[in-house]
Amino acid sequence: MRSVASIANERQKPSSAEFMTNTPTPAGEHPGLYLLLRRFLVVGFLIILDLWSKSFVFEWLRSDRAELVRDACGHARQHVLGEDVQWFTFMLSENPGAAFGQFASFPHALIGLRIVAVIALTVMIIRARRGSGLLSGEALFNGALILVLAGALGNLYDNLMLEATGGHPYGKVRDFIDVYFVSWKRHFPTFNVADSCISVGAVILLLGSFMKRDEKPSEDPEPGMEAGPTDAPA
Repeated sequence: MRSVASIANERQKPSSAEFMTNTPTPAGEHPGLYLLLRRFLVVGFLIILDLWSKSFVFEWLRSDRAELVRDACGHARQHVLGEDVQWFTFMLSENPGAAFGQFASFPHALIGLRIVAVIALTVMIIRARRGSGLLSGEALFNGALILVLAGALGNLYDNLMLEATGGHPYGKVRDFIDVYFVSWKRHFPTFNVADSCISVGAVILLLGSFMKRDEKPSEDPEPGMEAGPTDAPA
């Protein structure tokens, strides 16, 4: 027969369903299924936001509803915050390379690196430990991984799913956010929501590198703590 202590311990153990939905993962431990689901839901939301914004703005600027105005550099731009706000507008741009048009001459290597980066980031998010707070080093690290993965997938979608044009073997990344330095009559390279996610994630990773990461909890009992007595036969 089982002892009374054994039965009590069994009643205190949560079921697998309760653990997945109600029990929070302690800081420093690997995330449970529920926390992983939340992380990838955020990734999915950012991807949808990126793809929707690209489709909406490109369709808008190519339609008769757009009121494009050419600036001193010859760019056709759509004012978003009013005609008095010259520094922030939308304009159509298709980028065959990476940031600032880099590596456009090496399309296969670029796509290969992006795929490898997506796989690596996915594994890192799955293995990333829970932070002790929203501004803890671990939490910032996790948030940065989510942002960078979402941005990489958003741009990779354009490469793999859009029609290849202009002799380029892959689809070009759709950019539309234009920042114009009026005093110098120069444009910052156009970008999109995915690029913003990557840039913000990279900055967070840089800042988070100066913060203390949560230490992995030790599985050994603390000094002076010993295991409880074993169950005696009933």
